[in-house]
Amino acid sequence: MNKTLLIMGIGSVLLTACVTDPYTGQSTIANSAKGAGIGAVVGGAAGTAFGGNDLQNAGWGALAGGAVGAAVGAYMDHQQEQMQQSLKGTGIEVQRTAENTLNLTMPSSITFGFNSAQLTPDAQNALNSVATVLNQYPASTINVTGHTDDTGSDDYNQKLSEQRAASVAAYLGQHNVAYNRLSQQGMGERMPKFPNTDETNRSQNRRVELAIVANNNAGAPQGQPQQQNTPAPVNAPQQSYPQQQPAYPQPQSYPQQPSYPQPAYPQQPAYPQPQSYPPSGYPQQPTYPR
Repeated sequence: MNKTLLIMGIGSVLLTACVTDPYTGQSTIANSAKGAGIGAVVGGAAGTAFGGNDLQNAGWGALAGGAVGAAVGAYMDHQQEQMQQSLKGTGIEVQRTAENTLNLTMPSSITFGFNSAQLTPDAQNALNSVATVLNQYPASTINVTGHTDDTGSDDYNQKLSEQRAASVAAYLGQHNVAYNRLSQQGMGERMPKFPNTDETNRSQNRRVELAIVANNNAGAPQGQPQQQNTPAPVNAPQQSYPQQQPAYPQPQSYPQQPSYPQPAYPQQPAYPQPQSYPPSGYPQQPTYPR
């Protein structure tokens, strides 16, 4: 209960408080203040999820969420103002449908001819102004949706709505609106703005809508780094090389030459020693005394 009361209290204070506009430096109570209040409630609720001192965490979360909500609200306030000024007299309706969403409605009377997906010159001039403003506020995405009345078959109306949405998205992309910010879809006759009971209502149902939605970092200071993956420099090595030289294989140890058995040559015959003849049987000469 304490958590709920704390969060509601913080949100109530911020909803009634003045918020400094980061573009003009003035204190205002506008959509930026409403965004601060919503951000405070959401941030306070998120802060209690971290455990520990719930009161302290909710307070820090509310302050952070309120700052983000105020920045996004001010960002969309100024984008809405510039869009309304640039599209004055074109017949395009500019409406704030949510704190972080701006909706542009382009009626078929100024965008396309009958049964056509080709933009008229008036539509191109209006989209030139739209592209100029969108390029000044890049922290947003744009969803282009095509609609038709109920005249004709469902399949035909579906295809025509898709073609008209594609024409608007392609024109914006050709005028420097980044393609990764753009998405498109066709709703056919499924989402009429008014009942298809007469031609006046049908003409208003034949339309193209642009929903401009702010990103979470919308309104952040220009010098603040964006949270994105920075690619490594081109000349930086991408591979981590080993510090030591690889151990090359030792030279192959070839087998020793086989040891062939030596031929056993026969020993030289032992020749008989010269015969020792016995002394002859002749008597020795007498040895005469001297």
